[in-house]
Amino acid sequence: MFGLMNCLVSNTTMAKEAPLVSIPTHDAFFTSIAQHCGKAFGGKVAVDNQPSSAFDAKLVMFVRKCTPSELHIPFYVGDNASRTWIIKKTGSGLSLKHDHRHKDGTDDPVTMYGGHTLDAGYKQIQSFPADEYSKILFAEHGLAQSITNTWQIFIYPDVFSYRLIREGREFRVDFDLTKSIPQPDAPWGY
Repeated sequence: MFGLMNCLVSNTTMAKEAPLVSIPTHDAFFTSIAQHCGKAFGGKVAVDNQPSSAFDAKLVMFVRKCTPSELHIPFYVGDNASRTWIIKKTGSGLSLKHDHRHKDGTDDPVTMYGGHTLDAGYKQIQSFPADEYSKILFAEHGLAQSITNTWQIFIYPDVFSYRLIREGREFRVDFDLTKSIPQPDAPWGY
């Protein structure tokens, strides 16, 4: 019995984790964002065909946490630190999730929605159509208009853009990557 347990333990400790595979366009996109890790940038609403005062405050993105497979990018609107974009390598593409928290750090009822790439995209642009979890979440919370959301992220040397599109709706925020600004405090819940 001891010999079998010893063999199992030694085989387990020698096991190598499976590699996280990726394709060149996803890797280039991910790396282009990760190179800004630790930096914050100011932004402005570039397109909003349904203007809302919700984004009239100072807009800041902060590439706060970077691992080889995951990026955390809080998006601040004035003093509101409730939003964090999470871009993750999944082995079958990239996912984008929106982590929404209350000021006390608890989860917002509508959180972790987002999408997953369906194709190679481009090294500068990736699209994330709403995933099944998000569609169900939106339906359960009376947000049926959001079921067809597609989020896009653009990364160029001078600008990072976050864009939301669906029928009848377009919203885009551009961040100036040529001028970093002081790092904000941690987002709510972090």
